[in-house]
Amino acid sequence: QKLMKGYNRYLRPNFNEGPVEIGMSLDIASIDAISEINMDYTATIFLRQRWRDSRLVFPGNESVSVDGRLVSLLWIPDTFIPDSKRSFLHDVTVENRLIRIFSNGTVLYALRITATIACNMDLTKYPMDRQECTLQLESWGYNLQDVVFYWTRGNDSVRGLDTLRLAQYSIESYYTSVSQAVYETGQYPKLVLHFALRRNVLFFILETYVPSILLVVLSWVSFWISQSSVPARTCIGVTTVLTMTTLMMGARTSLPNANCFIKAIDVYLGICFTFIFGALLEYACAHFYTIQPNQSVEIGSTADETTEQSVNNDTKSNAGSKEKTPGQGCGLSSVKDASRRAASVFIVENPHNIDRHARTVFPTAFLFVNILYWLYYLFL
Repeated sequence: QKLMKGYNRYLRPNFNEGPVEIGMSLDIASIDAISEINMDYTATIFLRQRWRDSRLVFPGNESVSVDGRLVSLLWIPDTFIPDSKRSFLHDVTVENRLIRIFSNGTVLYALRITATIACNMDLTKYPMDRQECTLQLESWGYNLQDVVFYWTRGNDSVRGLDTLRLAQYSIESYYTSVSQAVYETGQYPKLVLHFALRRNVLFFILETYVPSILLVVLSWVSFWISQSSVPARTCIGVTTVLTMTTLMMGARTSLPNANCFIKAIDVYLGICFTFIFGALLEYACAHFYTIQPNQSVEIGSTADETTEQSVNNDTKSNAGSKEKTPGQGCGLSSVKDASRRAASVFIVENPHNIDRHARTVFPTAFLFVNILYWLYYLFL
């Protein structure tokens, strides 16, 4: 009652004498969820603020802890989180506030807050990505002429990040900074906590990459199956294509469907799908060439007979004529040779060589593409 006598909580300390210096520190209790779809994370933090109010000086060297419900009697900073989407103050069993007043007028004000905070993510290298998120603290109504923010102990003002254990991420580094927020209404104090999150890729290797590689290898089994076994080779090709399609759809369910994001996992799944589909097309070509020689022989014999008949008819019809068309026989033979040369381009003498070459070309090409892929996304 003595301290509150004549105290006006609507006026800040040092009114008309200079800005109030407010030191802040954070304890990160937990980071509960990180959402790539909503581009945000949810964290529970202990926010502690210190400032000096000369109107609260009392004799002695001790501090006084008062009930948190008495916060309505004191002036407190209007600190807020600008990137917060949703937030609340814990109130079990009472509102989680702490007020401690020291004899020199210093006030310690602590809160326990859970907030969902926006974090712009770049998912082009997902799941080998590294995200940088921030936690910003600003003053809502007091500008730089009224309030100045500072970290009480620099980077040591933030605790708890070193011991956090997250499901998909590991905290790589963090640091603090002091800046200003410029709006139309003026310049306001601003504190920023920067922290980098590195995604743990082992889960995705076991969940997506290894199954997709095994599907590609499974599609190569058809190269060792006889070309006469049409149902067996067709079944392997169609099954691997459908399974790969299902795997691609499942990998995209937990990610935003934005067209601007071509993710690393999409590129890899597309590569695997191309090789699997290519193996199916390889058998289609090989099977086509196994039946082509017989058809070409039949077509060639029919064409020869037709040509001979036409030549005989022309000879008979022109036998009585005195004038002969020069070069007629040469023209027919040249057309016949040209058609044979054109047909020979599309004829494979031994269709089994297609499978023999595919056994080497497909694994070599897939290994080469994998080396380029992992070098680019891991080191560039």
